[in-house]
Amino acid sequence: MHLVWDWNGTLLDDLQIVVTATNACLASVGAAPVTAEEHRRDFRRPLVDYYSGVLGRPVDEVEFAAMNEVFHTEYRRLMVDCPLTADALQAMRAWRGSQSLLSMWFHTDLVPEVSRRGLAELMSRVDGLRTAAWSDHKADHLVEHLAALEIQGDDCVLVGDSIDDADAAASVGARCVLYAGGFTDPARLVATGLPVATTLLEAVVLADRAPASDSAPASDSAPASESAPASS
Repeated sequence: MHLVWDWNGTLLDDLQIVVTATNACLASVGAAPVTAEEHRRDFRRPLVDYYSGVLGRPVDEVEFAAMNEVFHTEYRRLMVDCPLTADALQAMRAWRGSQSLLSMWFHTDLVPEVSRRGLAELMSRVDGLRTAAWSDHKADHLVEHLAALEIQGDDCVLVGDSIDDADAAASVGARCVLYAGGFTDPARLVATGLPVATTLLEAVVLADRAPASDSAPASDSAPASESAPASS
């Protein structure tokens, strides 16, 4: 069995810096900050829908691009000192099969970070977003990721912290374990009916016996957008 890890909010413990960066971009349009609890409760994809929900009004492409630039600038500044999730390395070393990493963060930023943190040698493949025009949902990228690895969906389990991860797994018939320590309120994860872990070591244990995914998505998000991504 092959395990596909999510990065932001799963292997990387970056919830707080995501909230800080989000608040920087909200401040750039005169909006009030959000708390970590509010972010976990309300975050969804496409990202433009999340910002529209927080602001209570539509966000056009020009404004969204400007907000996203503020987010990325602040996030990159803070990411250097952001730790891995406490048991990330232990969990990766506990997995008995092959493993890889698929992130919605930019590929050119992701690969050096994975290498700098000593994780590259544990991975069969590391993929982030290569262009800003890719889908704002993980499902399309998971198809390409597994194809490059020559792995079928039903031979795979995905571990991530979002509803989008659950949808991506369902789209290829993969198993899925959701991690409750990331970007999404645990109640939203439990509502999917999928296994939910409170630690990454527990996620690895659950991944060994995770039920096969069906084709019905767990999504609470809107249809895919081609807007530039933030992290996930």
